[in-house]
Amino acid sequence: MAKKNYFNATRIAVIALFSTLSGLLYILNFPIAAAFPSFLELNFSDIPALIGTFALGPLSGAIIVVMKVLIKLVVKSTSTMFVGDLADIVIGIAFVVPAGLLYKHKRTFKGALIGMGVGTLCSVAFAVLFNRVALVPLYVQLYFGGKWEPLVGMMTPLFPSCTKETFYNFYLWVSVLPFNMMRCLIAAVVTLLVYKRISVAINRLSERLTPKGEGSDAREKRNTLIAVLVCAFVILLLILFTLLHYFLWRG
Repeated sequence: MAKKNYFNATRIAVIALFSTLSGLLYILNFPIAAAFPSFLELNFSDIPALIGTFALGPLSGAIIVVMKVLIKLVVKSTSTMFVGDLADIVIGIAFVVPAGLLYKHKRTFKGALIGMGVGTLCSVAFAVLFNRVALVPLYVQLYFGGKWEPLVGMMTPLFPSCTKETFYNFYLWVSVLPFNMMRCLIAAVVTLLVYKRISVAINRLSERLTPKGEGSDAREKRNTLIAVLVCAFVILLLILFTLLHYFLWRG
């Protein structure tokens, strides 16, 4: 029996679909000013990324996370010198990949719950650790020229006693941790509600797009090659437009 290509035409088409939906939701972000600092903006892009991970596997989920950020960068560029965008890639992958790996080995309701629980813990842990070790220092250096006062000033409307010395206490434990817990919980709940119906549609699409009969292996290889080339071309275009948008935006 011939080994099926992982990146067949059907899989790439579904990845593109979920990436586009995730990218659109990623663009439509909004702050929750009453609870979190204004630069922590909530969006629902984790929902299609998580559903895509359960349907297609953890590698496909990681690709969806990266693609959604590229799509957003093309449309809106970056307002954080790419620091926030890098954070969203790392934290998003930390969410969907563990969830997808566990669900892949136990494709049951219980397996989905365990996977999303572990994914949530990994994502929140990465969010706290990555912000402390790299993101905040990098953001302060690149965006504010090493000055902490502007960043602290963005925290004081919610936390009047916040200073440079106490910044991490307020930001990591009262903002980043609960914000990312809420983000993952929303994605998990919606995914549990809609995944079964969507997975049925994906299976039907796969059956329709999978070639049958003699010569099907050759046709599938041809379709896969075309799909991979188109996907690579689209990614290169997204990166190119991202860079052009960024440098034009800076100018």
